[in-house]
Amino acid sequence: MKPIIKIGTRESQLAVWQATHVQNLLEQKGFKSQLIYIKSEGDIDIVTPLYELGVQGIFTKTLDAALLNNRIDIAVHSMKDVPTKLAAGLSLAAVLKRASYKDILVFKGERWEIEEKLNSTQSAFTIATGSVRRKAQWLKRYPHHQIENLRGNVNTRLRKIEENDWNGAIFAAAGLERINLRPEKSISLDWMLPAPAQGAIAISCRNNDKIIFDACQLLNDEHTEICTKEERGFLRALLGGCSTPISALAIIQNNKIIFKGNICSPGGKEIFEIKKEAAIEKNNNLGEMAGKELLQNEKVRRIIEDIKNAK
Repeated sequence: MKPIIKIGTRESQLAVWQATHVQNLLEQKGFKSQLIYIKSEGDIDIVTPLYELGVQGIFTKTLDAALLNNRIDIAVHSMKDVPTKLAAGLSLAAVLKRASYKDILVFKGERWEIEEKLNSTQSAFTIATGSVRRKAQWLKRYPHHQIENLRGNVNTRLRKIEENDWNGAIFAAAGLERINLRPEKSISLDWMLPAPAQGAIAISCRNNDKIIFDACQLLNDEHTEICTKEERGFLRALLGGCSTPISALAIIQNNKIIFKGNICSPGGKEIFEIKKEAAIEKNNNLGEMAGKELLQNEKVRRIIEDIKNAK
């Protein structure tokens, strides 16, 4: 008899959508499940910038504890929030097919006004984001702009745009699109490299739970697994977490993996980029090699040390 799988999730609308999506996919494979709601530290503190909280896995560690204590059987996460080194005793059970990996700017006012200001080197412009990665890339491109801190779930962040005198705020496209909240007043930031694994959903389980692992593997998308592995390998090689200005994207074209990665100084003054290609293989460690190559640059090592010392 198949077990009823207990799915752990945060309580935000997006997290519940992701967990319900996994629940529906499991049902299609013949598995019954139930959702277990767990509040994370990252949801409780929505004021402090993420980089000041000083921990990796701020949105995952409460669910990790619930897994290890057998309160739940699987945890569902936005994969970009998952530390590159999982808690002892836990494994990635599946990576679902990726949605959009892009960042978008949700703006106020008319599109032509926003585009005009973005094309000007003089216009005052204020955007909000809680991501040090987005802040660094934005300031590299627009050093004269003002950045405000923005935390909270997607609903809270959308509301704060209207409540504050900002021109806009940056979001992950996938998060808004999954819950049908992407506003018409939004622009894709095609130039901005995303967070490693952005747009992907990950499922984790206990190492010793083979029945649950095998059930989740039925949902695994191999191409997304390969690409996110390379992106997270780059992040791990640079000793980064979700609150570092490190970006990566791997895509598969014509049986090749095309990898791009970068690291910025937090203020956006410096950026170091790398691109690599290789024949598609599940374990070619392209991202890790790219990260180690960047680490040969003394300026890159200095950025990483400065980030560590600031925490």
